[in-house]
Amino acid sequence: MTVSVILSRKGSDICTIGPDATVGDAVARLAGRRIGAIVVVDDAMSVEGIISERDVVRLIGEQGVGVLAEPLSSVMTRAVVTCTPDETIPVIMERMTRGRFRHVPVVSGDKLVGIISIGDVVKFRVEEMERESAQLRDYIMSA
Repeated sequence: MTVSVILSRKGSDICTIGPDATVGDAVARLAGRRIGAIVVVDDAMSVEGIISERDVVRLIGEQGVGVLAEPLSSVMTRAVVTCTPDETIPVIMERMTRGRFRHVPVVSGDKLVGIISIGDVVKFRVEEMERESAQLRDYIMSA
């Protein structure tokens, strides 16, 4: 199975923000949407960075609440690990585990088309295992 399957179930609503917005603006969107990360994009929807709840907590711990007035362009993670819709779920799981991050923007060409979280991946894998288990039970019962 591929990332596109997760995106098709999840929907195409993507929460983004521009690089000139402040950390406080990002916090308000994160809280308002109840999400863990937000992708920073330019006007063409190209990924410029990402900022997560963890990043915000670390920044406040290091710099104090004054960092909330800073532009995202000065604090966001710029080296964003992305994936494409045709990549497989096991590959993405490994990438997230190895990199120790919870959110991966999905890009097609240079354009952001979605974002998946470790929660999305785990939910998909649990559903997949439940389907396989049910199929095995059905097979055993019919044998």
